[in-house]
Amino acid sequence: QVQLVESGGGLVQAGGSLRLSCVASGRASSPSVMGWFRQAPGKEREFVASISWSGSSTFYADSVNGRFTISRDNAKNTMYLQMNSLKPEDTAIYYCAAAVGSTMWTMVVPRNVDIWGQGARVTVSS
Repeated sequence: QVQLVESGGGLVQAGGSLRLSCVASGRASSPSVMGWFRQAPGKEREFVASISWSGSSTFYADSVNGRFTISRDNAKNTMYLQMNSLKPEDTAIYYCAAAVGSTMWTMVVPRNVDIWGQGARVTVSS
């Protein structure tokens, strides 16, 4: 069973940057598709970005496109989310996700995710 562990969350001022990391461990430590979701207080979990196994293809939610960059290093079993130009509305718990049987596009639906990390809190102050 693959386990996902996020790190890198924290408090940052609006306009600042943070980088989240997600390390995969266990069997099949490089699931085919991986991605990031987030959940703000009182809101549903929403898709942020996804990346193919090779890392050559990525897909972003409109709300973060142009500001966030997803990447992965399969040699290190690690995925990243570089977040720039952060806004207060980016405040949420960010979850690393892996999907064995989905594509980058079908992964946008949380029910298609097979494995979740425990979450990393990101707070953006105004």
